[in-house]
Amino acid sequence: MGELVGLVERAPLSDWVKERAVRAFRLLGEAEGRVHGVAPEKVVAIADVLYDAGIRKLEVPLNSPEPFASIARLAALRRTDWLVGAGTVLNVDDVRRTHAAGGRLVVSPNCNTDVIRGALELGMEVMPGIATATEAFHAIDAGAKQLKLFPAVTYGPRHLEALRAVLPTDVGVFPVGGVGAQDIAGWLSAGAAGFGFGSELFRPNYSLAEIEQRARQLVQTLQEARSQLDRR
Repeated sequence: MGELVGLVERAPLSDWVKERAVRAFRLLGEAEGRVHGVAPEKVVAIADVLYDAGIRKLEVPLNSPEPFASIARLAALRRTDWLVGAGTVLNVDDVRRTHAAGGRLVVSPNCNTDVIRGALELGMEVMPGIATATEAFHAIDAGAKQLKLFPAVTYGPRHLEALRAVLPTDVGVFPVGGVGAQDIAGWLSAGAAGFGFGSELFRPNYSLAEIEQRARQLVQTLQEARSQLDRR
């Protein structure tokens, strides 16, 4: 996503929050990986490790070396059960270049309604960055159904819980930025629909074995947290 690309004051969870978090994890990709700083000649080997660990969405940030070459290599694998594309997408031209390279996922750090509409017009999945309710509703009005809460570490689960109280139930919010395995359960309880993992998952100096270990730990923690939430 170098990096790659998963609240009521402690009162009992409402049935809506439980159902929403569990259902979203079943319908969406659970964990999205960002591989910031990855080089094209290494991206397939890294993506294979992440795929085998259970990650089904992968973004290559456009501030990585030759990002469109990396996206094209991933798209050429033609896996039918995963989604690859670009992160740090800031303008419509980069949306088009991502699509031309074979990417079908657009992730942004900000809420740019032109980017959202441009991606949707090309049939792509889009996840704009938001922090406030105002930004969230601007994104929703432009057609977004998945929102990236960024940087998540700045706001915390209670911020998400407050947003979830006013957002439409068919809109998922994905915390991204500073979310580690130890944070997953709290975010899920607050209504997270999934997660984006960056340096928690990948840095250019990580070995393939370390990337695999990190990916499997995150996916396993997600599965365990989901099961616990389902039993409540």
